[in-house]
Amino acid sequence: MAIRTLASLGDLAGRTVLIRCDFNVPLDAGTITDEGRIVASLPTLRALLEQGAKVVAMSHLGRPKGEPDAQYSLAPVAQRLRELLDVDVAFATDTVGGDARSVRDALRDGQLALLENLRFDPRETSKDSGERAAFAAQLAEGADAFVSDGFGVVHREQASVFEIASVLPSAAGLLVERELEVLARLTDAPERPYAVVLGGSKVSDKLGVIEHLLPRVDRLLIGGGMLFTFLKAQGHGVGASLLEEDQLDRVRGYLQQAEQLGVELLLPTDIVVAAAFDADAEHETVAADAIEGSRFGAAGIGLDIGPESAAAFADAIRSATTVFWNGPMGVFEMEAFAAGTKAIAEALTEAAGLTVVGGGDSAAAVRTLGFDDSAFGHISTGGGASLEFLEGARLPGLEALGWEGQR
Repeated sequence: MAIRTLASLGDLAGRTVLIRCDFNVPLDAGTITDEGRIVASLPTLRALLEQGAKVVAMSHLGRPKGEPDAQYSLAPVAQRLRELLDVDVAFATDTVGGDARSVRDALRDGQLALLENLRFDPRETSKDSGERAAFAAQLAEGADAFVSDGFGVVHREQASVFEIASVLPSAAGLLVERELEVLARLTDAPERPYAVVLGGSKVSDKLGVIEHLLPRVDRLLIGGGMLFTFLKAQGHGVGASLLEEDQLDRVRGYLQQAEQLGVELLLPTDIVVAAAFDADAEHETVAADAIEGSRFGAAGIGLDIGPESAAAFADAIRSATTVFWNGPMGVFEMEAFAAGTKAIAEALTEAAGLTVVGGGDSAAAVRTLGFDDSAFGHISTGGGASLEFLEGARLPGLEALGWEGQR
C-alpha cells in the first residue's frame, strides 16, 4: 500500500508548496464550533514551514453554489490558524485571481497563506474533467510541489484533490499517512475480537461497508436511524421512525449472512421513543419489538437506543481488541436522546485495544459530548473517506499519489 510521502519531494526550502487541507469545519455565525480538522492539519503545516517552504494552503468549506458566498468564507479558518500556529497567515480573497497571485508571490521562506474557498469556483467540483484540469493548472501556477493532506476529500475526484496531483510533484501529508496507517490496521489482520459499531441515519449510506466487513468482523453493532430498517426486517413495527422500505430485502440478507458466518450482530433491545422529532418532546423507553406499543402508538418516533441496549453495546466494545465506530446511536444534538451515543463513546475510551472513531457525525458527537480527542486511539478526519476505505472502494485522491489500493 505504498504512497508517496513528504520525503519524496526532497528539500523544500525556498520552494512554493501547495497543500490541500480539509478545513470544512462547522461555523455558527462565523465562529468555528469544532476545530478538529484544523488541529489535525497542524503537524504537516509545521513540518513544511520548518523546512523553509513557502506554503499555500487551500480547502473547501460547506456547499456554496460555485460562486462567492460570505457565509462559507475561509477567513475564520485563517484567523484560527494564526492563533494555533502563532504565525502570520496571509489570506487571499480568491483562489486563482489577482489577490491569490499577489499573496503567493509575496510569501517568503517559512511563511503561510490560505486561499479562499475552492468551491467558490464551479470547476473545482465539475463533472467535466477538462474543466477540473483547467482549474488545477491555474491553482498550480507558481507552485513547485503539491501535498495532499485533506483525508476527508480523498474519495472525491475534484480538481484540488485529483487533477492537481498530475500537474505537480505530489505526495501525501502526515495526516493522510496517519489515517492510512490506522485504517490499514482495521483491514490487514486486525487484532481480535474485532467489533464494528454503525449508526447514523440511513442503512443505504452503510451498505457497502456492511457488505465488505461482515466476513471480516466478529461483532457488528447497529444503532442510529438505520436500526429501524433492521427491526422492520425482523418483522417488528417501528411506528413513525426512520425507515428505508427499499432496503428491507437486503437487510434480511445481512441478517442471514451474519448468522451463517457466526458474526455476532447486535441490535438494540430497547428504544427511546418520542412523540415528535423535538428536543422537548415527551418520550419513554420501550422494548425494541414494542415500539408501536408505546403511549404514542404508530406516531411514535425512535430517537435513541435505550439504556439496556447501551449497556450491552458498551460491554461488547470494552471486551473487543479492535473497534471501529461510525455514526451516532441517536439524535445526540438533543440532550434527551444523547445517552446512547455517550455510552458508546465512553466505552471506546475504556477499551484496551485500538479504537477508531470514523469521523463525520461521530467525531462531532464525541466533542459535543465533552470527550477529549486523546481519549481515543484515533479520530478520523474523514467520515465518508474512512467508510469507503473500509469498503475497499476506489479513492481517487490516493491513487493520484501512487496508492494501489487494498490487496
